[in-house]
Parts: sequence; C-alpha cells; structure tokens
Amino acid sequence: MSTWEEYLANQQAIDGLQFTWNLWPHSRADAQRLVIPLASFFTPLKERPAEHPQQPPLEYDPVLCSKQQCKAVLNCFCMVDYRAKTWVCALCANRNSFPAHYAAISEQNMPPELYPQFSTIEYTLKKATTMPPIFMFVIDTCLTQEELKALKESIQTAMALLPADALVGLITYGRMVQLHELNVKGITRSFVFKGTKEVTAKQIRDILAMQIGGRPSGPAQAMQGAPGAPMGGVPGGPGPAPGMPGGLPGAGRPGMPAGPQGGPNMPGGPGPNPAAAPGGPPGAPAHNTYNKFLQPISECDESINDLIDGVVVDRWPVPQGHRPLRATGAALSVAVTLLETCFPNTGARIMTFIGGACTHGPGMVVGEELKNPIRSWHTIKEDNANLMKKATKFYDTLSARLVKNGHVVDLYSCALDQTGLAEMKNLYNSTGGHVVMGDSFNSSLFKQTYQRVFDKDGYGQLKMGFNATMEVKVGSGLKIEGLLGCCSSGNVKNANVSDQEMGIGGTCQWKFGALSPRTTVAILYEITAQHGAAVAQGSRGVVQFVTQYQHADGRKRIRVTTTCRSWADMQSQHANIAYGFDQEAAAVIIGRLASWRAINENDTPEALRWLDRTLIRLCQKFGEYHKDDPASFRLSEKFSMFPQFMFHLRRSQFLQVFNNSPDETAYYRHILFSENVLESTTMIQPVLFSYSFNGPPEPVLLDSSSILPDRILLMDDYFHVLIYHGQTIAAWKKAKYDEDPQYASFKQLLEAPVADATSILQERFPMPRYIVTEYEGSQARFLLSKVNPSTTHNNPYATDGGAAVLTDDVSLQVFMEHLKKLASSSST
Repeated sequence: MSTWEEYLANQQAIDGLQFTWNLWPHSRADAQRLVIPLASFFTPLKERPAEHPQQPPLEYDPVLCSKQQCKAVLNCFCMVDYRAKTWVCALCANRNSFPAHYAAISEQNMPPELYPQFSTIEYTLKKATTMPPIFMFVIDTCLTQEELKALKESIQTAMALLPADALVGLITYGRMVQLHELNVKGITRSFVFKGTKEVTAKQIRDILAMQIGGRPSGPAQAMQGAPGAPMGGVPGGPGPAPGMPGGLPGAGRPGMPAGPQGGPNMPGGPGPNPAAAPGGPPGAPAHNTYNKFLQPISECDESINDLIDGVVVDRWPVPQGHRPLRATGAALSVAVTLLETCFPNTGARIMTFIGGACTHGPGMVVGEELKNPIRSWHTIKEDNANLMKKATKFYDTLSARLVKNGHVVDLYSCALDQTGLAEMKNLYNSTGGHVVMGDSFNSSLFKQTYQRVFDKDGYGQLKMGFNATMEVKVGSGLKIEGLLGCCSSGNVKNANVSDQEMGIGGTCQWKFGALSPRTTVAILYEITAQHGAAVAQGSRGVVQFVTQYQHADGRKRIRVTTTCRSWADMQSQHANIAYGFDQEAAAVIIGRLASWRAINENDTPEALRWLDRTLIRLCQKFGEYHKDDPASFRLSEKFSMFPQFMFHLRRSQFLQVFNNSPDETAYYRHILFSENVLESTTMIQPVLFSYSFNGPPEPVLLDSSSILPDRILLMDDYFHVLIYHGQTIAAWKKAKYDEDPQYASFKQLLEAPVADATSILQERFPMPRYIVTEYEGSQARFLLSKVNPSTTHNNPYATDGGAAVLTDDVSLQVFMEHLKKLASSSST
C-alpha cells in the first residue's frame, strides 16, 4: 500500500477523520464542478486502536495562537523556531511566542503535541470545576406487570455500573407524574404533578425550598426559613403524613410554609443557584448541600433501589377500548425543569423509558380511545394529523431548553405500536441522545443495548462525554457551510463561516448534550479562492477540530484534532483529484443530504430527484464515454461503486417512507446522522455472505441471483442481522439431518453463520434485531426487500437460478442502463 493511502487509513483509524475528496481544487468554480461537496466525517471521541501508541491526557492547558480571530491550538503542522522559542500558526500564519513553561523546548525535547503521530491530543483543564455526571431516570408505569418487572431489573443493573459519585434521580409517571425524594428514612415521599399541566421553574424552586425531609445543618440553620438554610430542614418537620404523596406542586398541606423566597442561596434569591454550596460558586458539586431529588449513588444506593422495587403498574383504571392515560410530556417537563433549576450548564442525562404513546396532557400524540389510531404517513401527507403540530412544538421547546443547559435526553421506546418518536425527534437529534426502538423491555435487544450504554474504558471510566462543544477552525481558502449530525448550533459566527448554509449552518461551533466514541458528524466546506489564482507549490488546507467536554470522571477536557490536505489545480491535476475521491464517504454524505432534504421538504419526491441529478452530473464529469453512445460509458475503479450505493439508497428506508411508520423513519434517520462511514454504508447497501459446502464463507452480490437452494445467507443491514436457509437446506433441517452424527459437516455449516452473527450482535449499538428465516418464510421479506431484484416475474435481464422477487422496482441492471444513457446524452 502506498504511503498516502496508509496516511488516510491511519487518519480514519486514529483520528476518526474521513474526507469525500482528499485532494482539493484550488478555486470555488472548480470545487462546484466536483458535484459531490467537499465534506469531512469526524468522530470527536474516537478511541485509539490498541496497536497504536496511547497518549494519556496532558495535565496542562493547551497553547493557543495569540491572534484574537484565530485562537488555534498548537499542533504538529505548525512551524517551530526552537532557538527563538516561537511558532507559526498553521491556520493563520501568525507568529507566536511559547509560554514560560515551554522554555526547555528543543528538537530533542519536544512536547507531545508537536509529534506527527499525535495529530489528536487531549488536555485536562486544571482550573475547571469538577462535576460528577447526573442521571435522571424517567419511568413509564403504564406497562404490564412483566414489562415493568423486566424494566426495573435493567435499571437496577445499570445503577450498579454507575460511578460512585454520579448523581441520580427518579421520576415515575402514568396519569400523574411523581418526583421521588431520595434518602427518606422509613417513609417514601414523592411530589405529585398533574399530567395535564407543564411544570414551571417556580414550582420546582418552591418544592426545593420546602424544608421537609431534609437534614439539620447546625442549630441555626435547622430552623425552617432561616436565611442561608440548605435545601433541606428538620427531618419530620411539617409535611405530609407518612406514605402520603407530597401534594400538588408548591402546595403541600394547607398552612405549610413553602420556604423563604429571595434569601441568600435560596432558589429564586440573589445568591448562587440551588445546586451551589452555600457561598460557593454556581455549579459546585451538589453534594456540598442537600438536594432531596438528586443525590450521589454512593449515598442513596439503598434508597433508590428500594424506590425502584416499589414502583407498581399505574393504578388508574383503563376502560375497555381505551389506551392508558400516559403523561410522557409532563414527565419530561418535570425532569427538564428540575435539572435546569439545579444544574444548569452541567452534564446530565434524562433516561426516559416509554412503553406507549403520550395520550394525556402536553405532548399528546394520540387520543385516549383505541378506535382513533395514531397518525400515519397517509394522515400526515393529507394534513390530517391534528395532534402532531402541537406535540412537535411542545417537544421542540423542551429541546431548546435542554440544549441551552447542556443536558441530553435518551429515549428507550419498547412497544408494539408507535410511541411518538417522530414528534420527539428534536429531543434526541438536537442533544445527541440515544434512541432504542424495540418491542419489549424483556427482549435481549433492549437489555443488551441498555447495558452497552454503560461500557467502560481501560481506566474504568464510562465511555461518554457530557455537555460538549465542538469548534471547527479552518485555514485560508476554506469556509464552513454547516454540519449534518445530531447536535445543535452554538450560534458562534466568525469570518470563516460561509454565507451559504447546508444542514446546521451559520456557525463554526456546535453543542452536544452528550458524546460517545461512535458519535460522528459531517462538516461541509466551501472553497473560497477565486478562479485563476495560482496554487503555491506544496500549499495545504488545514482544518482543526476543538472539542471541549465534561469527562465521565467529572473533569473538563479539550480534545484537539488537526489535519491537512494539499491544494491542486483542476486543469493540470484532474486525474489526481479524481484519484483522491472516497466513494464510501461520498455515498454517506449524499445519504445525509438527501435525508435532510426529505425531512425539510415533507418527504416529497424532490429529494429523490435531487439525488438522481447529482448522480448523473457526477457520471458526466468523471465517466469516460462518447457522446450519445451509452455502450461506451466507463467509470474508473474510484467511482465504480458509487452508482450502486445510490441505487440502494433510493430504495432504502431513509428516503422511502412506504412500509415504515413515521417513528421508524425518524429512528432510522437519527442512526444514519450519528454513525460513522463504515456503519452507514452497511445501512445503505447491506452486506451479504454465503455459506455452502463448496468452500469457506464468502461475500456475494446483494442480488436475488445469490438466493440459491443449497446456500445459507447471512445479511447485515445494521438494523437487522438475518440468517436465511435456502430451500434444500431448510428441507434437510426439517428432516433433522443436523442431529445425525453421519452429517456432522451439515451441523457445522448451520453453526457457522450463527457464530458470525453472534460476533456482530455483540459489537453493535444499538443491538440489531436477530432473524432466522428460510425459503418462503414470512420473515424472508427482510432479505427480499433489500436485494437487487434481478430475477422478477417481468424482468428481461433474468438469469438462471436465484429466487424471483415479486416487485415492480427496477433492477440495478436497468438502473445502470438508464444512467449510462442519460450521462452520455448530449441533450442532458
């Protein structure tokens, strides 16, 4: 392998970076002729492979360029003058002096950030406040007894995996929403909110100020209403009787004081926020004071486990022909308001477990009566989904508040019908939360996926970052058009932000409520140089990604990745630019762009038309052909797979809403917008492996001709892992030949795809649905809907063998013939 290709592969493996074009045309006009936009896929928390040298986080602050408009971080592409102790910024060419603690720097004594193998470097900030992560569990109780039992077991298992200093809280909801107090000895106490109303910040502040169920903190402060009292008071002070709920928000029992408003350190007063220690800085660790709803797991482990054990199915009666009254919107509102009141701008996860659609109060997506079904694509297109706009507006407002405070919502939706993921999509798309869609909380799909959320690294820390911001800095010749991914705009505009917006644009900084080692974003760039300007010899475009986040250990970290690519002249180096094309990255960026268009154009056919035009223009630009002679059309190896990706993308669940519910479409698009290039290409064009007696397992074409009677097929489309037994294999299996010792080889053949499927299931997040089917089995439709239908009831290209797919979809062969004709036509 050539050095350049090794460099690109290393960047992908170590830095989590992949560009659509790896040699950049120097002018804006030439860049537009490339058809596929210049974009990079970037994984901010990419884990370094074990075989590469590991770099522990540096325990000092990064050195920044002194130019106010730049502020780029010192990196291995900077020119260093060791004698003068200065460095030249690779992005803006400004000369800077090294700080005093770099006085001993020399060619033999370089800091790690100047080594080429450390193009990604991580710093731990010394002065930043340390805050443990916060986990708020929001549990739907409108479930069956078995479902609730399985869910409680999963949550209790997760509790054992949390760091000892992590803060936890608990909300349960059905028709009403219950916010549970922790560490209340001998009694369980919760505050009950009406499911029909959205909770206000004042109500939460009033409840936090109530001096009930708290801890005495010295004689002077134990008195209720004493200035500077912590968020607790005398145990057994005025409050509800044991076993009674705490009453409506802010009310309590008649005559019960709600605590002073406006005193120092009290909620609503002039002092720090309620999460702060008395007299301490805002955002200081909450365990310096007493918060009755959010406490370190080390202090309330027994209490919260007892509370979860005590959670029962919602007792509100459900009449025949009705859905349970489920106040999901109100419960999320309580969680968001509590966290923004107590811990603004601090890493926090709201883990929400939903067993059905919201039927009650704000955010309601379907009526109470079963005779009225939940909205479908048909009713949405007819503009007949009456509840959808209001619910979407409610969840979008919650989402904006979450983004402002750096919090994140995870949705674990397990139900046989839709639960409203389409209306809630901005809750998880804007914050970077997890979404899991399954049938049951008792399924291995949910249980194993949920456990993987709490995976730990080599240091025993959770593999998750909180409350992150990512800034993209570019050198001269580049501007930033926007980003396609699961985050929200940081609204920071500078001279490097393009006027042309694509995706989340108009900014050079984006906010994430949470990051995982899989989170991948796509950044789109504009090349700004005017046509005709000469390309300086050896000139390079430099891009730097600066990600600041709260690590799972509570400390603030800054992770810096810097990369560069060479500029080229389109006229003289056209072949070189074409050689630098990455067709997998290009397919995924077109997939994200087409999905973005579909979302913003109400899933009209316009996104498909745009995709077709893009493909034809690319083939005209980089194909070899004689005008009006389709038979002469050829694509080089670097472009040959791209039309095939586009064929499968056109048929995929990202652009075709037929046969998918609005919830499923929202879920599939969320995963496409958050996964890396390799996983995304598997979603667009599934992988198919064949197992037979003719030799070892081998990859085969995703084509109906590959479905043969004496083969076992393994298909991986990311969301499903499917094993398909051909007609003969299925007959032998029914005859139980695998149980006969004479046919040990047949037993081994049956076991081989199962072993491979198991290894896929163990690594992926979220865990795929596992399907085993056979010839004419009902679930064979998952395979038949994905393969290229080269053998159908009316296809002139049909070959001998293979299973016929009953469809009117065109095959890849017909699609390619049509593409060649359009690309080579002089009139197109």
